[in-house]
Amino acid sequence: MPIEHELRALAKTYSDKLSKQIDARVSEMEKDDQSHFLIYRVLGVTVDEGRLIDIYQNKGRFLYKYAGSFLEEATKLCFKCKFPDSGAVKIPNTIGQRPKTFEIDCLVDSDAIEIKWRDATTDGDHINKEHTRIKAISAAGFKPIRVMFYYPNRTQAKRIQDTLETLYKGIGGEYYWGDSAWDYILNKTGLDLKALLEKIAAENTQTYE
Repeated sequence: MPIEHELRALAKTYSDKLSKQIDARVSEMEKDDQSHFLIYRVLGVTVDEGRLIDIYQNKGRFLYKYAGSFLEEATKLCFKCKFPDSGAVKIPNTIGQRPKTFEIDCLVDSDAIEIKWRDATTDGDHINKEHTRIKAISAAGFKPIRVMFYYPNRTQAKRIQDTLETLYKGIGGEYYWGDSAWDYILNKTGLDLKALLEKIAAENTQTYE
């Protein structure tokens, strides 16, 4: 299956980039000033534990960044396979002054699809920005659709998502998260993205065991 080969190649590309970024950062951190470990020790955290915490905090930032970018690109590949003319599109902000444009992650006919691997934001201002964005999308004649594969765990972040779902549906858009997001991709493209990624994940996990 061509899409499977493309996803496997994409995963390899992102995996290599992630590994290089992490290796470079860990090497760089070996030269960092570690005088702040004093405060860690005051709080009962050993030097070795503090060093590991700092390393994994940096690893985590890179991992979240690359995980989100990979899943967005993988999703776009599925749409591209079914709808060759689909892709990212910028539209003018006709509602406010900033920003001047909004980017639609993937435009499929009149469906303006925003792809999120997850959104754990707790910033209330995020709601206003997103509301402006989907109003501009609707005004441009497109249907705003949000596809978020993993729902946040924290209460405040969940409240933000509940509000966003209400905004999307209130403007005639659609909102999918969790299993419904994977099902949306399957129903729209005919490709079971989750199953394909699970297969690749099993292969990669076996490689490192």
